[in-house]
Amino acid sequence: MIRQVRFDKKQRVVDELIRRIESGLMEDGFHLPGEHQLAQEFKVSRGTLREALAELKRRNYIATQSGVGSIVTFDGMVLDQRNGWAQALADSGALVNTEVLRLEAVTRPDLLSRFGIDQFITLDRRRRSNDGTLVSLERSLMPATGGLESLPRVGLIDNSLTITLAAYGYIGERGDQWIGAEPLNAEDAELLGRPVGTVFLKALRTTYDRQNRFMEQVESLLDPVHFRLHLQFGTAQ
Repeated sequence: MIRQVRFDKKQRVVDELIRRIESGLMEDGFHLPGEHQLAQEFKVSRGTLREALAELKRRNYIATQSGVGSIVTFDGMVLDQRNGWAQALADSGALVNTEVLRLEAVTRPDLLSRFGIDQFITLDRRRRSNDGTLVSLERSLMPATGGLESLPRVGLIDNSLTITLAAYGYIGERGDQWIGAEPLNAEDAELLGRPVGTVFLKALRTTYDRQNRFMEQVESLLDPVHFRLHLQFGTAQ
């Protein structure tokens, strides 16, 4: 019975995605949302969703994207970047503990010309591996509009920024991410428990939603002992 229910759920996802593709709602070149988002939409497990996507790929309805792409890994586990590495890390099942350092409203006049606003909500978090080692520090900025201005008072939903943003109508559609390496300054070194000047990977990711609204900018400092950037190119097999 359980196996039949799982099959029925998978078939429901397959049928609905095929309907969208054949009706033109998803045209050639359309990028499917991330697994986390699709699993939430269809109310199925990620395992069931992956089975459905594998079936669609087998039937040539979807294909692995060709070209250049980047993959961030944590201790060898691939992190799906479509919803940001932080959400991907949470979805991966990695034994990482997250600590919220700050969730408050801030004024950033230096960002007015770029985003058209200077009122933001900032969320600062750091993460520890299972042995207690601090492995990352991230600072997220969201617009203090559309209900997000209440976050310092009400907090995150399920301790997830991605889920919280979606609940307020912000679902990522496009953006960019830059990754480099920088030595830690005195403030960041203290927060991460490392000597000043220790080199960390630095990622800056900016995301816009389906209505082309700015929804998040996140600056992340990542311990290169645990995080890697892997580039792919050419035609995927």
